Amino acid sequence: MTEAAARTQTVHRWYARPVLFVTDVNRSAQFYIDMLGFEKAWHSREGKGLVCQVNHGECEIILCQDAERRDKGRIFVELTAEGLKDFRRELVERSVPTKETWWGYETLQVDDPDGNELFFPRPD
Repeated sequence: MTEAAARTQTVHRWYARPVLFVTDVNRSAQFYIDMLGFEKAWHSREGKGLVCQVNHGECEIILCQDAERRDKGRIFVELTAEGLKDFRRELVERSVPTKETWWGYETLQVDDPDGNELFFPRPD
């Protein structure tokens, strides 16, 4: 690529958020908030709609209630060693079921009420 072409090329910021399909958006939001420590960022139709977003730090997830979708999703969330230690403690305190799994390396798995999977790999 020539220098002139590089200067005229437009640079765009990509900002992505996963969408997880759920059977009851309110129940799912409460799970993420009460059990996993997320905060509700917004909820469509002033809290009465079928779509909302929950955030935990830089992890942002959109929950969408859609009777036609029965898909399951998976989110891969990397935490620092100290962050994972603190998160594991919170999960125990809140009695959140977890399991250890292998996904290229040792990984903590949390399933939401609709079977969507959150994977937290163990830092090396």
